[in-house]
Amino acid sequence: MFEHLKNRFPFPKETCEKFTRSFQRMEVPAKTTLLKEDEVSLNAYFIEKGIVRAWYNNDGKDVTFQFFMENTMFSSLESFRKGLPSMVSFETIEPCVLWQIDKASLDSILEEIYEIPELRSKFMDSVFERVFDYMKHFFSFIKNTPQQRYIDLSQQKPEIIKRVPQHYIASYLGITTVHLSRIKSKILKDRL
Repeated sequence: MFEHLKNRFPFPKETCEKFTRSFQRMEVPAKTTLLKEDEVSLNAYFIEKGIVRAWYNNDGKDVTFQFFMENTMFSSLESFRKGLPSMVSFETIEPCVLWQIDKASLDSILEEIYEIPELRSKFMDSVFERVFDYMKHFFSFIKNTPQQRYIDLSQQKPEIIKRVPQHYIASYLGITTVHLSRIKSKILKDRL
């Protein structure tokens, strides 16, 4: 984990050492809830191994909103930064190895990062990458058919197709598992 972060963010040595000491390694089984919707997020996580999904309850229906995989840091940003109730829950899909950091520790590190223009810029770029992912996903519901959303997902993030249960993929695409099966059958038939 720390090598990945060092390669992405060239921290000064002292900041890097402080950063590594601030994380706690966790091994958690599949189906572990890390944060519940409406709770305030007190931690951020880095995924060394495994997949986590963000989801919310829509009138009793579980809607998957985002997937996070290896070498990704995540939290409920608005909740973590502003102390607001989270709009989403986070749950592990696979057994995961996570590195957890609390808000006070991360805030202290971020203060140091903000003082170094190059690090600040790289950090902001990484935050905006996540925002852009959300925007792309949102606009895909306006512009694309469910079949095109599935094709895009399979091309852009094939690991999700391989590793995530179909009912979560269907939820993420805004369709039922039956509809997803039909889409997959049609794509297979069209290739023959």
